[in-house]
Amino acid sequence: MPSYTAPLRDMQFVFDEVLDAYATLQTLPSQREFGHDLGGAILEEAAKLAANVLAPVNGPGDKQGCQYDPATHSVTTPDGFKQAYQQFAQGGWTALACSPDFGGQGLPHVLNMMVEEMVCSANLSLGMYPGLTHGAINALTAHGTPEQQQAYLPKLISGEWTGTMCLTEPQCGTDLGLIRTRAVPQADGSYAISGTKIWITGGEHDLVDNIVHLVLAKLPDAPDSVKGISLFLVPKFLHDGSRNPAFCGGLEHKMGIKGSATCVMNFEGAKGWLIGEANKGLKCMFTMMNSARLMVGLQGLGIAENAYQISLGFAKERLQSRALSGPKAADKPADPIIVHPDVRRMLLRQKVVIEGCRALAYYTGLHQDVAHDHEDPAVREQADDIVQLLTPVVKAFLTDEGSTCANEGLQVLGGAGFTEDWGIEQLVRDCRITRIYEGTNGIQALDLVGRKLGLGGGRAVRHFFAMLETWLKANPEAPHTAAVTKALKQLQAATMWIATEGMKDPEQAGAASVPYLRLFALTTLAWLWSRMAYVAQQKLDAGSSETTFYGAKLKSADFYMARVLTETDGLLAEIKAGKATLMAFSEEEFAV
Repeated sequence: MPSYTAPLRDMQFVFDEVLDAYATLQTLPSQREFGHDLGGAILEEAAKLAANVLAPVNGPGDKQGCQYDPATHSVTTPDGFKQAYQQFAQGGWTALACSPDFGGQGLPHVLNMMVEEMVCSANLSLGMYPGLTHGAINALTAHGTPEQQQAYLPKLISGEWTGTMCLTEPQCGTDLGLIRTRAVPQADGSYAISGTKIWITGGEHDLVDNIVHLVLAKLPDAPDSVKGISLFLVPKFLHDGSRNPAFCGGLEHKMGIKGSATCVMNFEGAKGWLIGEANKGLKCMFTMMNSARLMVGLQGLGIAENAYQISLGFAKERLQSRALSGPKAADKPADPIIVHPDVRRMLLRQKVVIEGCRALAYYTGLHQDVAHDHEDPAVREQADDIVQLLTPVVKAFLTDEGSTCANEGLQVLGGAGFTEDWGIEQLVRDCRITRIYEGTNGIQALDLVGRKLGLGGGRAVRHFFAMLETWLKANPEAPHTAAVTKALKQLQAATMWIATEGMKDPEQAGAASVPYLRLFALTTLAWLWSRMAYVAQQKLDAGSSETTFYGAKLKSADFYMARVLTETDGLLAEIKAGKATLMAFSEEEFAV
């Protein structure tokens, strides 16, 4: 069975050499002492944990899955998960980027993203438990009372407890205004929470002693819309040790991530406490969801990296036919399949998209740190604009491409990939959910065109375009600036089309949203690939001995521009085609 090895050299290249992240982070008051030695040591230890602790229980966990006991409403995770989680928590990994005020280590958010990528590559199912906990931590940090923070944050941050995000109900997912869960005020200031939530990640399990549910519900007199939603903290066990009536009613039978407990949760008058203001729960929940959406993007990236490693290893060893240009391994009965053009096409597409997506994710994460902690409010605002603008792009594009890369990897293996022996069919199944949860990728596209383009009256996207234009003008000698300039002009033309036509007819913006998000992502990756190639060229010109590594970066940029970025022509045409061919059909005409 192939094993996972964290791509530390490429991670370091993006983080340090391309983004110059250490220098940026050291301008922040909380990160003055964060440098190469500390960052490098943490990443090396995370790589060992991912390879030696998390990855070995991934395949067996998929086969065994979680088990539900209806008599006790309890859930047992696969063999080895509890021990692996405890090692993860005891090593301080759950506390990496959390506030030192509550026991966290206070390290950069972007560093935590890099660790999350490794976790997702090694064992996506197990990584879901601490991943959702981070969302609960963020919501309580931003909106909880001092008493709630003192009572819950230390144990959530330490990993002694885990958290959930309880939104979806049987009759509603994206349209949260339809929720029916009710919260009735009690004399002691608490609320009695009653209702059913579905698809709740980590709603019940045996990894920890207590689970803190963050639950969306409506007060008795609340408006019957999203403006009537409130957020409540509902622990599995109360402070006196008694069991709160928040029970798992069963597990979902899923296509993938089978080691992650996806629960139906029944709240039967469970005691809960309001987080934030009444009827303002959606704002609080979006604090969780925005961080979760970035995390899901990293899940797509992590799966893609693992799939690439498996398919690359297979292609180097599998002997099949001779190269079209003549034998390459004359001493063997056939050549390894990596000599064949189509296999190389699939491998290289994985490689260049993964490395571009990694740069996009880390670039966004670095701005998240600046937005949180820079001393200049104007700089914080600009950084936050970038994070807000790119969050739906990271979530949607990285998961779309993660799924594509996993399928391309399986295709490289051929029939072997379709079996369980190599583990890549699990990656295909596991990755598929990432395009759906935390808001489907279509919803991310609507968020981009419907909310983020208009952020600050268009301030965010104007700043983003100006930033790319400034870089292109300042670095005319960088590789592929002409291709980046062309893509940027296409993106600007698409943005103007949506601004003009979408104002007149919202369905025009909706019809253009998915190709627009993809155009946005491909253009951004083109800019990042130009930057990466420029750094590689400078290193080679300076006499670096890493000629293979940097030479591969230059060739990867060539491949991206010639074989991936060309898609932008079709995307712009699709956007400008408008809604007519989508909306012309009557429902009867969809009949088969």
